[in-house]
Amino acid sequence: MPWTRTDYPDSFKNLEPEIRNKAIEIANALLREDYDEGRAISIATAKAREYVTGDDNDRPTYVAKARDDHWVLMKKEGEKAIFKEETKNELLERAKPYVNAQNGVLAIYHMDGTLETTLYE
Repeated sequence: MPWTRTDYPDSFKNLEPEIRNKAIEIANALLREDYDEGRAISIATAKAREYVTGDDNDRPTYVAKARDDHWVLMKKEGEKAIFKEETKNELLERAKPYVNAQNGVLAIYHMDGTLETTLYE
């Protein structure tokens, strides 16, 4: 089912309208080429940002990682937590919209400190 300007993936809801519209266009094209839906969303988000804003080398990077007995979101080179939650899922619920609003990249880590995935590249 193709996405429209009023019916699109939840992960697109915090994107700026111009980026969201381009992401919808790109994601639909990728789906027509038989890309997996999750992969199409990820690629479309990154390519739409690049198309609308140009070079993205100066985008901030945030990390979601375990610290002591909780999970924190912080800037990659920062030391102060932006958000702190009891569970990883609770943190990601708050972190994803925040990072999207900042036009940032989100690196998500496992409990053991190894990189799990990177979003919004």
